[in-house]
Amino acid sequence: MAEPMSKYGFSKLSQALKNLKEIERPQVAKEIDIARSHGDLKENAEYHAAKEKQNFIEFKINELSAMLANAEVIDPATLKHDKVSFGSTVTILNLDTEKEMVYTIVGITESNPSKGLISFNSPLASGLIGKEEGDETTIKLPSGETDFEILKIEYKPINYDD
Repeated sequence: MAEPMSKYGFSKLSQALKNLKEIERPQVAKEIDIARSHGDLKENAEYHAAKEKQNFIEFKINELSAMLANAEVIDPATLKHDKVSFGSTVTILNLDTEKEMVYTIVGITESNPSKGLISFNSPLASGLIGKEEGDETTIKLPSGETDFEILKIEYKPINYDD
């Protein structure tokens, strides 16, 4: 299944993969060689720790490679935002608490809820996608069902440096 992400998200993943392949992997290989030179592998804690680290790095390389292979790079600036979609900045009103919130729907690698960036597949984003301004919807969140009204949908470029 295609994994939507921005150019920024794709670049961030690509850099992480490059770092794992070109820096982390060779470094752990050296650590294994050094630990191996210390003799008996059965009781060699350094060797076992380095092998465990190597397994983790290989797992991450496979995970990131799969994400990049399935990536669908989307430029939200080119999309219509008359309905909530990838890249939309949505102002919503929690009808239970009367609290107004603003979220931007992003790819999983860009998600940072504390900065108002929520993953497109989070329960909240999933419940908002496809809705229009003025729509009311009940969304099942980890804390329970919550009613929201969509006040505003727009596109705002994200400043990831904040």
